Amino acid sequence: MERIRKYADKFEQMSIDEACMEVTKSCQQYGGPVALAKRIKDEVKTKEGLVCSIGIAPNKSAAKIACDFQKPDGLTYVDPEHVREFLAPLPVSKISGVGEKTEAALNEIGIKTIDDLAKYPPKALYKQFGKTSVWLWAIANAEEKVEVIENYVMKSIGAETTFDVDTDDWAVVDRQLGALEDDVHKRLIESKMRYRTVVLKIRFTGFETYTREKTIRFPTTKKDTISTVVEELTKEFRNHPKKVRLVGVRVTGLEEIGAAGRAKATLDSFVSGMPTQQP
Repeated sequence: MERIRKYADKFEQMSIDEACMEVTKSCQQYGGPVALAKRIKDEVKTKEGLVCSIGIAPNKSAAKIACDFQKPDGLTYVDPEHVREFLAPLPVSKISGVGEKTEAALNEIGIKTIDDLAKYPPKALYKQFGKTSVWLWAIANAEEKVEVIENYVMKSIGAETTFDVDTDDWAVVDRQLGALEDDVHKRLIESKMRYRTVVLKIRFTGFETYTREKTIRFPTTKKDTISTVVEELTKEFRNHPKKVRLVGVRVTGLEEIGAAGRAKATLDSFVSGMPTQQP
């Protein structure tokens, strides 16, 4: 979730593996909504080794249905001019929140598809289902306008890599750790956050895995601190008899930084040798 939040105007996490994004403004700099969706899918696949499905539509309900349309690795775009046509042939059970009981009740009055629901007289529907009917009818007619509510609280930023071949060459391991530190720090600055805790993850041949962490006294954005702590945390493992299979770097204890903090983050990044752009 942390990786894709940076692309959103607003980000609403719906569950552990599902989110809704408002991208009306941000997608313009990536060549449109489909191009942005492909970029997100590629980044998730490259960085996390996972596939994901994305649905694009002018409202949350249609986007949710579109997202489910081609799982587990789909990308479905619903043109704003043709939302009704997209929804029409689908069963009413495709509407999020319509469970077995509601579906059965709708079926009893002849409503089996979303098109049936869209064409059903609103007053008659209200007599059957009360306030719920307003929500159902609006979705079926592509008139649902529930806003994306920003509710995401970032807890950590991390990255990890599995070596193609397990290695006991610590020069190789250190180079990879350096690349992970760069990645984590870049995302930290992009997210306008600072951290207090640095976490090292290391896995040896046979999936023998350890995590070590250190919390510093004051929150910071400095990349040098990440590097120093990671180097310190690796010391106990450098004479381990097994080869290294995976390494990971993560920062936690995150907090947002205000305008003054962003100016300091820019300075810290410059000192660390990585130029940044801050508003």
